[in-house]
Amino acid sequence: MKLSRQFTVFGSAIFCVVIFSLYLMLDRGHLDYPKGPRREGSFPQGQLSMLQEKIDHLERLLAENNEIISNIRDSVINLSESVEDGPKSSQGNFSQGAGSPLLPSKQLSLAVDPEDCSFALQSGSRNSDVQMLDVYSLIPFDNPDGGVWKQGFDISYLFNEWDAKPLQVFVVPHSHNDPGWLKTFDDYFREMTQYIFNNMVIKLKEDSRRKFIWSEISYLSKWWDSIDKPKKDAVKSLLQNGQFEIVTGGWVMPDEAAAHYFAIIDQLIEGHQWLEKNLGVKPRSGWAIDPFGHSPTMAYLLKRAGFSHMLIQRVHYAVKKHFALHKTLEFFWRQNWDLGSGTDIFCHMMPFYSYDIPHTCGPDPKICCQFDFKRLPGGRFGCPWGVPPETIHLGNVQKRAEMLLDQYRKKSKLFRTTVVLAPLGDDFRYCERTEWDHQFKNYQLLFDYMNSHPEYNVKIQFGTLSDYFDALDKEDVTSGKNSQSMFPVLSGDFFTYADRDDHYWSGYFTSRPFYKRMDRILESHIRAAEILYYFALKQAQKYKISKFLSSSHYMALTEARRNLGLFQHHDAITGTAKDWVVVDYGTRLFNSLVNLKKIIGYSALLLILKDKNLYNSYSFDNLLDMDFKQSSQSSLPQKTVLTLSAEPRYLVVCNPSEQERISVVSIYVSSPTAQVSSASGKPVEIQMSAVWNTANTISQTAYEEMVNKEDGKHHEVKVQFSWYGTTSKKDKSGAYLFLPDGEAKPYVYTTLPFVRVQHGRFYSDVTCFFEHVTHRVRLYNIQGIDGQSVEVSNIVDIRKEHNREIAMRISSSVNSQNRFYTDLNGYQIQPRMTMSKLPLQANVYPMTTMAYIQDAKHRLTLLSAQSLGVSSLKNGQIEVIMDRRLMQDDNRGLEQGVHDNKVTANLFRILLEKRSVVNMEEEKKSVSYPSLVSHMTSSFLNHPVFTMAEKVPVPTLQLLGEFSPLLSSLPCDIHLVNLRTIQSKVDGRHSDEAALILHRKGFDCRFPSRATGLLCSTTQGKISVQKLFSMFTVASLTPSSLSLMHSPPDARNISEINLSPMEISTFRIQLR
Repeated sequence: MKLSRQFTVFGSAIFCVVIFSLYLMLDRGHLDYPKGPRREGSFPQGQLSMLQEKIDHLERLLAENNEIISNIRDSVINLSESVEDGPKSSQGNFSQGAGSPLLPSKQLSLAVDPEDCSFALQSGSRNSDVQMLDVYSLIPFDNPDGGVWKQGFDISYLFNEWDAKPLQVFVVPHSHNDPGWLKTFDDYFREMTQYIFNNMVIKLKEDSRRKFIWSEISYLSKWWDSIDKPKKDAVKSLLQNGQFEIVTGGWVMPDEAAAHYFAIIDQLIEGHQWLEKNLGVKPRSGWAIDPFGHSPTMAYLLKRAGFSHMLIQRVHYAVKKHFALHKTLEFFWRQNWDLGSGTDIFCHMMPFYSYDIPHTCGPDPKICCQFDFKRLPGGRFGCPWGVPPETIHLGNVQKRAEMLLDQYRKKSKLFRTTVVLAPLGDDFRYCERTEWDHQFKNYQLLFDYMNSHPEYNVKIQFGTLSDYFDALDKEDVTSGKNSQSMFPVLSGDFFTYADRDDHYWSGYFTSRPFYKRMDRILESHIRAAEILYYFALKQAQKYKISKFLSSSHYMALTEARRNLGLFQHHDAITGTAKDWVVVDYGTRLFNSLVNLKKIIGYSALLLILKDKNLYNSYSFDNLLDMDFKQSSQSSLPQKTVLTLSAEPRYLVVCNPSEQERISVVSIYVSSPTAQVSSASGKPVEIQMSAVWNTANTISQTAYEEMVNKEDGKHHEVKVQFSWYGTTSKKDKSGAYLFLPDGEAKPYVYTTLPFVRVQHGRFYSDVTCFFEHVTHRVRLYNIQGIDGQSVEVSNIVDIRKEHNREIAMRISSSVNSQNRFYTDLNGYQIQPRMTMSKLPLQANVYPMTTMAYIQDAKHRLTLLSAQSLGVSSLKNGQIEVIMDRRLMQDDNRGLEQGVHDNKVTANLFRILLEKRSVVNMEEEKKSVSYPSLVSHMTSSFLNHPVFTMAEKVPVPTLQLLGEFSPLLSSLPCDIHLVNLRTIQSKVDGRHSDEAALILHRKGFDCRFPSRATGLLCSTTQGKISVQKLFSMFTVASLTPSSLSLMHSPPDARNISEINLSPMEISTFRIQLR
């Protein structure tokens, strides 16, 4: 994390500014997006011979470029000197001469401690009873009709089964409130949610046996702000006496496929911090009934936050049936990589189709629906099975009680204990007082009747989720033989979800990709703003800078956290909400992006000012300007052009990473005669390139493939585009479902595309302009991570298409044998098998940040700056779906297609790595890890350098040459997830503490360690606290649970941080 300032001397141009905080070069930027219309059909027949000459010339250029890159790679590979002292400081490098650090020269070998390599070699939870990869091999996926439980089987029991131990039933009333879906968050709150809360306070107080659970804090906090003290006190007393329980307690119930672990943690902290401040409660049970598939990352994060139990619902119907047959619906969920049992968290999987009342009392929805008393005759909606509920009275109570008890008994036969969970709720339930009365009064009559008849052997009551789990724990302890739990251990994930037939929910992995990209951009801004703000706050306190201390930055930061949190909701980042709801989310993200740019700018200005006391007299608004501007929530960011003059001005570069880095920084300037110099006045070498407003330029032909050179051998890596259509059957693809009409068809263009080749000192690129994609491939000729992989940028526009999805396919000679690897939430890698017994759409999985294929010799990785759906349908291929435009609803409640497509920017990197000696038997393990180079490439791709420049030169402005808060780069495998200022007990204010969140990544060492471009080493997960910061003293640092809810009993100041591989830990830190 470093800030640096530079002069541009005179004239104007663009920069390719680089490293950490040191150099600048000017490159006439190329993150440009084509503005204005393309000229179509500009290829008269007569020009073909000219065109052929141009193609030949292009091929020569490409060959030359390849040769240059090859020579560079070869010289790098052949280097054999080793460096004793490890990475040199950036200052040391700079003295070699202005441009040298950018171009490959003597490369350092990566210093990795051998002990740090042992984790990946031995890793893998060999001691799981159930491994999801094996389960998929076992299940036939034949989908026979199971009778009343269509996707299951007939359940029978003997009446005397509960003689020894009675059945214990917990009926758990709940209301599932989407923070935006068919209506916006605010509209739902105004029309429905506020009444649920208002009525809850009244109705729970009427009878102390009534219970209710709630999960979304976004809604609870909005209601809390509008109510009076008596209502607040009533809520607190209901929480205290156990009638009301908060479950999970995140800002939302997040999606688990497209959401990045940074944002999942952030919304969890936001919810838990709100609860601590306003209600003083700490949730202990997880409740995720609606995310479309489930990730073990979520299980890990809940465990780290101090949870002991969790519940999930949307799992493939064939997996549910398999688990029901084997009574493994309740299990300890263990991480694939866990060598012990430290990550185990108890998980309950709901057995039936849905979380609504017809599918939660037992296997027969026709019966269960008769016990949803909101559907009584005369109401707004009835039971689709044709038999309505009856109000319970003396005349029918026996018959109705026995009908319901039969369902509970059948449900209990799918589990290993006599404790039954029966959720009682649905979307936005318990709005009206009449519903509270109908449900609670009728059920209480049934309960009283059953409980008063000992021959039924049942004890039934309303309960919260934790009431159920507590009863279960008691059961497990009492029946456990020699302290062995009766529940199995499971490892793996629950993607890709299907709820019926071949209806796989793999469409939403890509739906509305514009906002999936925007989400990632907001995450990088929020992280940078958090870190810079906390450092600036400490400086402002030290120098008593009133203007900063009295600012509303912390309130804007809190709002940004909440807007990002809201977007992690399982109908937001998923792209599965109504058009206008999507616009509402987008507007929130956009407004926060604007505010975060200000916070970054104000904080950076304070940190890099020579004389801090002058801060009060400067304003960032007219001083420093961030170089990307976005005009609306639906438009792509554009780079701003610096209008240069003879008067020099500062350029400030901020590296938000915890690693020193060598990067090309690109800036747009107003003339090609710019000069750049370092803080000390030395000239910085630059590359000047043209900025193009439209496509038509130099050359016109198609770009087909790229050749990546490593270890002297050529590896052909082909990039192609293709189209998927949708099936001709009744059910078609929509926002959720991917139902293609067979394999993808090649992308065919009618007019030859423009091709533009740029050759430069620091990078060269080829851009092809197709009708639906502007495809750019760029090679960096610099030391450092950016020089190790190929950057691929696609600007996609399918706004004129109907029922088509566009994919990018990368083909190679890697012998991947139907095996590929995708990340889960940017946190861990999950091995995948492409299975011929499953339909195509079932073999598509979520990719949050990367996917790779490999054989004994090579690994090919696609790194992504946005979440999308990915597959590997043929040997040696990775295919990613980039956008989808679908004209119909897919019958999952949205009632619309997806046709609000935008011009969307997708950014990737392709990395080809040589593997060292590998035993191919090991490849069948349930776990895999990226290399350190891959981890770092992903990190730099998702956290690019920020640049800010003076709007107009201010002659009196004096900035430091650099501000470097970290003493040195952190170890290569440790990522600073966040440094998040903690709230104070007063509204809208901050405390002096921050949450320091660190993640030690698991990595595979079996890749070359020379010439990696990494400027760091590893230290077995140890960091000395006093050697962490250079500009600050650590006043205190104490361990905490992930979301700050709990402190360990022996929490005290520590002097050394010690992280295990894969561990994410939070510390409360106070700097001075």
